[in-house]
Amino acid sequence: MPDLLIELFSEEIPARMQKRASEDLQKLVTDGLVEAGLTYAGAAAFATPRRLTLALDGLTAESKPVREERKGPKVGAPDKAIDGFLRGAGVAREDLEVRDDKKGQVYFAVIEKPGRMAADIVAEVLEQAIRNFPWPKSMRWGAGTLKWVRPLHSILCILTDEAGAAIVPLDVDGITSGNTTRGHRFLAPDTFSVVSFDDYEAKLKRAHVVLRPDERAEAIWAEATNQAFALGLEVVEDRGLLAEVAGLVEWPVVLLGKIDDDFLGLPSEVLQTSMKEHQKFFSVRNPKTGRIERFVTVANMETADNGATILAGNQKVLSARLADAKFFWENDLRVAKAGMGPWLESLGNVTFHNKLGSQKDRIERIETWAEKIAPFLNADVELCKEAARVAKADLSSEMVYEFPELQGLMGRYYCKAAGLHDAVAAACQGHYSPLSPIDEVPTVGVVVAVALADKLDILTGFWSINEKPTGSKDPFALRRACLGIIRLELLNHTRLPLLDFFKEMIKGHFDDSELVDASIDDKAKDLLSFFHDRLKVFLKDKGIRHDIIDACIAMPGNDDLTLLVKRAEALAATLATDDGENLIQGFKRANNILTQAEDKDGVEYSYGADIKFAEDVAEKALFAALDAADAKIAPAMESEDFSTAMTAMAALRGPIDQFFTDVQVNAESELIRRNRLNLLSRIRKICLSVADLTKVEG
Repeated sequence: MPDLLIELFSEEIPARMQKRASEDLQKLVTDGLVEAGLTYAGAAAFATPRRLTLALDGLTAESKPVREERKGPKVGAPDKAIDGFLRGAGVAREDLEVRDDKKGQVYFAVIEKPGRMAADIVAEVLEQAIRNFPWPKSMRWGAGTLKWVRPLHSILCILTDEAGAAIVPLDVDGITSGNTTRGHRFLAPDTFSVVSFDDYEAKLKRAHVVLRPDERAEAIWAEATNQAFALGLEVVEDRGLLAEVAGLVEWPVVLLGKIDDDFLGLPSEVLQTSMKEHQKFFSVRNPKTGRIERFVTVANMETADNGATILAGNQKVLSARLADAKFFWENDLRVAKAGMGPWLESLGNVTFHNKLGSQKDRIERIETWAEKIAPFLNADVELCKEAARVAKADLSSEMVYEFPELQGLMGRYYCKAAGLHDAVAAACQGHYSPLSPIDEVPTVGVVVAVALADKLDILTGFWSINEKPTGSKDPFALRRACLGIIRLELLNHTRLPLLDFFKEMIKGHFDDSELVDASIDDKAKDLLSFFHDRLKVFLKDKGIRHDIIDACIAMPGNDDLTLLVKRAEALAATLATDDGENLIQGFKRANNILTQAEDKDGVEYSYGADIKFAEDVAEKALFAALDAADAKIAPAMESEDFSTAMTAMAALRGPIDQFFTDVQVNAESELIRRNRLNLLSRIRKICLSVADLTKVEG
């Protein structure tokens, strides 16, 4: 069984495309080979800036012959139907067989495909993969029709078995396959031949090319951290940057450079962002001071002066970049210390959305809502209003204009420079959080108030203009904003009456004449439903079933997310017990009997169960159990002690089971029957006071 080695050698492939491209090559080739009847034992794909490589172990030498029978139209069917069948089956009319069928005689096509050699199949599949490669961006190079991300120079394609290596013949727009490749562009540019994957990888390394991306990344990180450690420093970890840099070099050479003293006063985040975005440099920090003092750059060359010239050039370019950053920083500090007034005014010229006004309009709304949310968090109202006013001010700063990813963070620095309260400064950065399911959730009251106001304004604004997420499309990140509110409320045990806020905030986006109250109510209820859907996803990840959440959503106060989750957690814990699980069966049996009787009799059995009409011991025991449960459940629900209420409810399991075992509800005496139905009504009423158990499955 031969091994297959493929290499597509080109000009530099953008680092961000390499991983996906290697995966696409593997999928296109392996899927094509399997579809053509070949199997393989293992596959591995790799990428460097100048090559995509695929290695397959244990490929079958040839495909097996295939015999297929296809049933066609009836004998005597229209010629068009028969001709279409012939085209699909790939046979001639004289090759058809006539066979008897249940409905008469029909045509059958017997299709026999002989086995094919692996080399023929590989050539066909690889050409199709190359010509239909799903690059995010590609263009035609030269006079041919081939489109590739960068000019494709050569194709290495060999099959290796015990007899040796054989080239798989292939020609794509004049690029013929071979058994040769090239090493590093400058350090080993000559071509060399290979006979297997192991030979290929070893010769590449001798030619100053590290084939495996993870090996390049590990080498970069190890050398960078070692050099920093030798100076008592540490490299700031950035896995994304590490993967990108590993995709920029074939032979990584790590160089440690120094940042000019003039720039060490810049915020560390500014230094990190500037070096990462513009130069792809790693930041090196002094652990004693927390300052960024040096940088790591990764060259693709070994030089006679050990990288001194490269480092000098990089430091010169870096100084020019940081000079700009320093200019922005100093200008911004002057505006911040003067009160940030010009920034706030300029936000009036920045459109947030053409139907929702400017950023200044939005800030005014956020200030209003932050003031109203503050009491629910026991937060200082005036600090909340001040934080809301300046939360977006840094969007007008020069630094954020240059580095948008620093929004919020720079606002924190500018607030401190302006002498504002620490909580206000923290709100400038923290009100964007949480941005992801793993992002840290703010807990300081002022920060939480502004964060909630910001996200609620986004959601109610876009709901008011009917710009809601559809399918996988969510251009305004409304699902993220909703999940952020859920996490903010739950972690901080906030008790916002969301439905009231939705109505008031949606109405605030319109003139009184534009929306009627009914329309506002509909939009608010629809938004609450959206929250409930997001909450189901959030709680499902925490192991709470969707039907349990539905049972709690059906209860009053379902716009209080903290209350809703507290109820759902207690119900989930109760149903995880034997008593809780079996109680559901008893409740459903009682509810079904009662519902059927009410439908049949045309009355509601909800009053009048009297113990004096009880005839059976189990019946009297159930009366007593319901009285005891009611005495515990009612005050527990009043105090929102759901755990106690549901424990008392679960304790009904035994008496209910015994009642159904010993007692016939539909007694011959109509008086006894009605009394027992009213007793079932008590079961239903008590259980439904805790949660809507009709929605619980099982």
